[in-house]
Amino acid sequence: MSADITEIFKDEVVTHARVRDVQLPFGAGTLALITLDNGFDHTKPSTFGPGGLTELNAAIDAIAGRDDIVAVGVTGKPFIFAVGADLKGVPLVGRREDALTIGRLGHDVFRRLGELDVPSFAYYNGAAMGGGVEIGLHCTYRTVSRNVPAMSLPEAFLGLVPGWGGTYLLPNLIGAEKALKVVIDNPLAQNKQLKGQQAYDLGIADAIFDAADFLEESLIWTARVLTGEIEVKRAEVDKGKAWDDAVNMARWTLEGKLHGAAPSYVRALDLVAAAKDRTRDEGFAAEDEALADLIMSDELRAGLYAFDLVQKRAKRPAGAPDKALARKVTKVGVVGAGLMASQLALLFARRLEVPVVLTDLDQERLDKGVGYAHGEIDKLLGKGRISADKANRLKALISGSLTKDAFADADFVIEAVFEEMSVKQKVFAEVEEHVSPEAILATNTSSLSVSEMASKLKHPERVVGFHFFNPVAVLPLLEIVRGEKTDDAALATAFAVGKQLKKSCVLVKDAPAFVVNRILLRLMAEIIQTVDEGTPIETAERAANPLGLPMPPFVLMGLVGPAIALHVNETLHGAFPERFPLSEKFAKFVAEGKRGVYLPDFTIDPEAVELFGGGGETSTEEQVLERALKALAEEIRLMLDEGVVAAPEDIDLCMILGAGWPFHLGGITPYLDRSGIAEQVTGRRFLEPGVASLPA
Repeated sequence: MSADITEIFKDEVVTHARVRDVQLPFGAGTLALITLDNGFDHTKPSTFGPGGLTELNAAIDAIAGRDDIVAVGVTGKPFIFAVGADLKGVPLVGRREDALTIGRLGHDVFRRLGELDVPSFAYYNGAAMGGGVEIGLHCTYRTVSRNVPAMSLPEAFLGLVPGWGGTYLLPNLIGAEKALKVVIDNPLAQNKQLKGQQAYDLGIADAIFDAADFLEESLIWTARVLTGEIEVKRAEVDKGKAWDDAVNMARWTLEGKLHGAAPSYVRALDLVAAAKDRTRDEGFAAEDEALADLIMSDELRAGLYAFDLVQKRAKRPAGAPDKALARKVTKVGVVGAGLMASQLALLFARRLEVPVVLTDLDQERLDKGVGYAHGEIDKLLGKGRISADKANRLKALISGSLTKDAFADADFVIEAVFEEMSVKQKVFAEVEEHVSPEAILATNTSSLSVSEMASKLKHPERVVGFHFFNPVAVLPLLEIVRGEKTDDAALATAFAVGKQLKKSCVLVKDAPAFVVNRILLRLMAEIIQTVDEGTPIETAERAANPLGLPMPPFVLMGLVGPAIALHVNETLHGAFPERFPLSEKFAKFVAEGKRGVYLPDFTIDPEAVELFGGGGETSTEEQVLERALKALAEEIRLMLDEGVVAAPEDIDLCMILGAGWPFHLGGITPYLDRSGIAEQVTGRRFLEPGVASLPA
């Protein structure tokens, strides 16, 4: 291993390979058991860096020289097997030859486990990701704990490929279709994880045991395999048409979702496609080359930047006040009983486990709202996600009232009523008559001024913005908005509650539409304007394809609802008329009751074409994209200058967690930097070179 690699990974937390002898039952002989352990508890999972790989290699050296063992086993410390490569040093890699060395080192060490003179066994006792899954794939046999919470090959999600054997060994073990579910489909689904049972069902493991006696049962099973009592049988892998069909289907899916915007997925798919006919040496060499190319790509650096934002910055929100100032919340009030309010009531009851009471104007709406929450609890029970006792307790926590005096002992009241300032002010004034002066009043407004909403109250200092994203149970972002008079106690309580709700909180200044909606509406405003001018809807829709966004702009508009999009645009137009023009055609589109530009068969609605028609200036896809990106660069720079958030990192975190923008973009600012748009429009980059891109 070169000195350069050692220096790059000088801060590596080394995962040790601790070896001990285990006497197998039934007189099967001695097994050398390697335990992967970085010396920390499960909150700091074991990873593989150059130091750890070197130590593992030395352990295998010692084992390979012995003639008194019948097998080798690999397992992890309590609750953790291993979660892949140590990626901390990757952003510092500046030469392709160093990147190639990293790929080869992993292969050289891991493959030895499958090439020993004795069989090898991987015992997946806990979370296993990336290289943690791959080291097991190199072994002769594998067992998995039924309680393993997460197994995955997430590399494509970050901008890499499973490059230590994953794209070659896995399809040759379980077939291309199943392998592509793990290598492509799950990373595409926001890095979806497999449970232990799912990994076993796919054929990744040969046996599955309960967590309580997992290692003991695995060793008994090992002994029975070695004595011949158990014969491990695996389904034969079809290397004909089934393999090709699976690859073609995955390629079609990738093109439809990403349009070539994320090279890691295509590279991973190509490796799986070629694994059908390659030798092991050829497959591993191809993985090495792919890793080297991708490690030296801006997309990977942006992906790692995004991962760091979600794993670190989201857990330590910039500007959040001292958590010691937070007030205890023992009861929650929800004003409204519509769909959003009902979702909020369910979330508060599940996460805080305190009484939650909804109010609304009539009994029918109230019954429907409470009924929705209770119905969702029944669904959780039906899926086995909660016990009958837990379901009954949750239902008992959620109730309704036609009068707001039910909030008298509430510590936290959130409104989710019609998005109209006068309505929200009236609601808060009514609530204030019943709650204590210390009770927090939160608004789920998506665009209105929190300061104005609080301006007529006796205690405006306790009002805070608490903006969720739909669906509430799925999207992890919570924009916490500080009004002009919001005090630290209210803000600290909001952050504490947000954390209890398991949301990632970002502190936002009280500015029109806050972060996510302001950026999305600026994007939509530019694209709609090009359609107003005469660009066909189809052309404008395809313009954003190079970004690989979760859905095209007009599909997103249909999901959000054109009326809501128009309302937010009107709010922004009132604040920034020159940048958020009002489209008369779009207003007419909404007035006609249209819910989107697509018909149920996903063809463009001719009536939508007619409503937007009449312009004489047509733009190309490239022109629409460039125009939209320039608008985003301008808007983001203005937001940062206004202090809407603390830094560009918060903009990116909001877009990733609140709008589902892909990791390979790093949010939005790395893309604007990489494309040169940021400097062209604003005169400078948003992020320094090397932060989410290759070093300068």
